[in-house]
Amino acid sequence: MNNLTFIPFQPKYAKTFKNLNLEWIKKFFVVENKDIELLDNCEENIINKGGYIFFAKIDTTIVGCVAYIKIEDNVYELGKMAISEAYQGKKIGQELLTFAINFAKEKQWKQVILYSSVKLTNALHIYKKVGFKEVPLEPNVVYKRSSIKMELNLK
Repeated sequence: MNNLTFIPFQPKYAKTFKNLNLEWIKKFFVVENKDIELLDNCEENIINKGGYIFFAKIDTTIVGCVAYIKIEDNVYELGKMAISEAYQGKKIGQELLTFAINFAKEKQWKQVILYSSVKLTNALHIYKKVGFKEVPLEPNVVYKRSSIKMELNLK
């Protein structure tokens, strides 16, 4: 996509972040309390706690998003990645993921982890393609829909 750019979080896009995520969560799963907590107050619960949110933009339209939630120093969870249904199948997710991984490398993070579901075969394929490896899922995982944990070691 030649007009595709990536921009950092701006408060005016908080509602777009929420809507993009609710779109895919409702399509495949059930919206959980943790989703509402993060999506209703993304600036407070992600940005202000040392995390990051980025948006994929084509011209003036926000078409996707991704978040990094801080776990500990130099370890972040990649989450809340969504591409608007109208823009799926155009490799925007792959480009957004590549952008996010490069950001983590520039920040010299040690590791990026993510939780996903075995139902999301396209997403899992993309994660594996960029180097994420499956690791054991801890028993008390935050989201009921999480059936797989992956990590990418950057150092």
